[in-house]
Amino acid sequence: MIDLRALREDPERLRASQRARGEDPSIADRLLELDASRRSALTRFETLRAEQKSVGKSVSKASPEEREELLTKAKSLAAEVKEAEAEAGKLGEELDTVLVRVPNLVEEGAPEGGVDDFVVMETVGEPREFDFAPRDHLELGEMLGAIDMERGAKVSGARFYFLTGVGAQLELALLNMAMNQAIEEGFTPMIPPVLVKPETMEGTGFLGEHSDEIYHLPEDDLYLVGTSEVALAGYHAGEILPADALPNRYIGWSSCFRREAGSYGKDTRGIIRVHQFNKVEMFVYTHPDQAHEEHERLLAWERRMLDKLGLPYRVVDIAGGDLGTSAARKYDCEAWVPTQETYRELTSTSNCTEFQARRLNVRYRDEDGKPRFAATLNGTLATTRWIVAILENHQREDGSVVVPEALRPYLGKEVLEPIQAAKDKNKGKKK
Repeated sequence: MIDLRALREDPERLRASQRARGEDPSIADRLLELDASRRSALTRFETLRAEQKSVGKSVSKASPEEREELLTKAKSLAAEVKEAEAEAGKLGEELDTVLVRVPNLVEEGAPEGGVDDFVVMETVGEPREFDFAPRDHLELGEMLGAIDMERGAKVSGARFYFLTGVGAQLELALLNMAMNQAIEEGFTPMIPPVLVKPETMEGTGFLGEHSDEIYHLPEDDLYLVGTSEVALAGYHAGEILPADALPNRYIGWSSCFRREAGSYGKDTRGIIRVHQFNKVEMFVYTHPDQAHEEHERLLAWERRMLDKLGLPYRVVDIAGGDLGTSAARKYDCEAWVPTQETYRELTSTSNCTEFQARRLNVRYRDEDGKPRFAATLNGTLATTRWIVAILENHQREDGSVVVPEALRPYLGKEVLEPIQAAKDKNKGKKK
């Protein structure tokens, strides 16, 4: 939710943000109009109520002749006060209805445009030159006994899967590595709920135009999260945090659920775009004036993970029209996927400024002791999808996969062997 006071002082800021998102800039004028009407109605209500109280006090002191006239006036004022209060309430509700649909202000400097208008900030590492025809992650996963899409579909339907054997071990190793990196940087580890109330989902900005992506349980009126950002954003809802404790940094491990509505025919092979996956997510509450610097730190931590895994990747600055409702700025890290000859998103970090904190009423006390809204930020540190890039970039001609050195202590293996090759090795040892 944007700051109305800031809107009054600089409406052009919202207009520019809306243009950057490719949305209607006239919403600024609609908000200003509703805000002015509501404040005018509140002033009228307060004036009438003050007059009503004054007349009420006068009744007891008035002479019998004056009392009847004052009582009549008091009755008339009571009706006017009730009417003015109702009008102010109606305008307030209308203002809130419009306000809650307005996305966060895009940070100055972010690219304008839509999904294809991102800016590549840096490319790290060179895509590997293979002297054999590389296999895709699903073929490798099946050879390794790591991924079973067929039985996933049998049990749960399309876009579900089993991670089996070394596949399950690989994911646990990857996520543990991410958790440990964050803990070493001072993050508090969290395993949050994956079902949240409507006010929590609404507060984080996920029930807007992309609400069709979210699984809803109508009987319980609960939502399955698509990221632990949702639960972690709601963790301090309605609280005032100690200013000297900021930044509050949390690292959450959770299963995530996405309907992937409207994405049929896209990335349907393998585990790139699925309905359920696991993710380790960084989440931070901080001072608004320190949010930009914290955003850069989150990006640096994401890049450190990618560097340790030896993955070629690029860092992109996402355009305004492709930002989520809550994000003011977003950077993605996209890893090279050899068989697709393109980069695919592995991490995303967003600066949500005070947008979510306003909706969830998360504040801290400033130096003067006054409560102010905090800023919130989030960033991916590892997900199931990373397995795609690890398998494809580190594969060998025989279908085995070299485990990145930094991951070996967590996995206990240097190489992942195809099932048949592993069986043959074991037979040889027994002989």
